Amino acid sequence: MNGSSQVWKKWTRWGLVILLLLDVALVVVDRSAAQGDAQQQRQQAQLLRQQQGLLAKDVARGDAIRSHVPEIGGEGRHFYQEELLPASLGYSAVAADLGELAGHAGLRTSGVRFEQKPVPNRGVTEVQIDATVEGSYASLIQFINGLERSKNFYLLDSLSLASAASGSIRLNLNLRTYFRS
Repeated sequence: MNGSSQVWKKWTRWGLVILLLLDVALVVVDRSAAQGDAQQQRQQAQLLRQQQGLLAKDVARGDAIRSHVPEIGGEGRHFYQEELLPASLGYSAVAADLGELAGHAGLRTSGVRFEQKPVPNRGVTEVQIDATVEGSYASLIQFINGLERSKNFYLLDSLSLASAASGSIRLNLNLRTYFRS
């Protein structure tokens, strides 16, 4: 029994040494995992602070916009009343304005066509204007400049150039304007 007891003690010691080594290994793994978790938590906290800063800036920007809404609404009403022609006077005013701009620039007009499109629930009517003018390049530039500076509100959707008889240039315009209902 003495021999088997010696073998038993030897196996027990080795078993305890192995258990102790495994325990040390588990402690090392646990600490490194804890350090990794702490670092990951610090990174996540930093990311959350950045997101909070961005959200705070968005809220501040929204508050600034909200504070300017009455001012913007007043400017919109002013634009509606002062810049948009009433529908009853709009067509003749636009035709006269385009004719005057073309005449002042030295251009010949060969046609102005209007197409009305109601804009629901906005109190305005959209009017598409197709116009053709003919003249020199410098005169066309002067005409477009006049459109930009006109007292009437125009949106230039497209324009195309083509050559015309006697060396002049033909300009086809697609404009848009709005009339108050």
